[in-house]
Amino acid sequence: MTSTGLETTRPSDAERDQALAVLREGAGSGRLSHDTFIRRMNFVLRAQTRSELAHATQDLPGEEPKLLRLFRQLVARIPRLSVTPRTPPQIPGLALPRPGSPTLRIGRGPGATLRLTDISVSRFHAELRHVGDGWVVRDLNSMNGTHVNGTRITSPTRVRPGDHLQFGVIPFTLTWTDPH
Repeated sequence: MTSTGLETTRPSDAERDQALAVLREGAGSGRLSHDTFIRRMNFVLRAQTRSELAHATQDLPGEEPKLLRLFRQLVARIPRLSVTPRTPPQIPGLALPRPGSPTLRIGRGPGATLRLTDISVSRFHAELRHVGDGWVVRDLNSMNGTHVNGTRITSPTRVRPGDHLQFGVIPFTLTWTDPH
């Protein structure tokens, strides 16, 4: 076939997908307005020949080489250094209930005594109860875990005022409720 014959042949789905990728890149980089992108996308989807496909993307740069794209993605993942000092976030306090109080259930579900709406908290995440002369926290097989002082717990663990608890990504510092 001659080059003229290739230009008049029907484009493949892969060629259409490649042309759409070029259009998306053009819209994402600001080279095409939203309206122009939609108009050209419809043109690409209805194109009967390869030359019509080429016409829709002729003023846009082609897709960047895969190695360059991977390099850009890698550079985007490298954390940037910050020279501005940051104050540490304030961790809210969680008051231990008085001895004899019912078990405190923590989670997103409707049965939770302490309801946390963050998606990292399971519906039935953990429970805090008074046992003997102290308090015990128990993870209820939550997806993102319960941490005591930075360590994920897998069995009931004794806690006391000043300990740091974390349910999913939600941190608390245990405080004491005056029993009087």
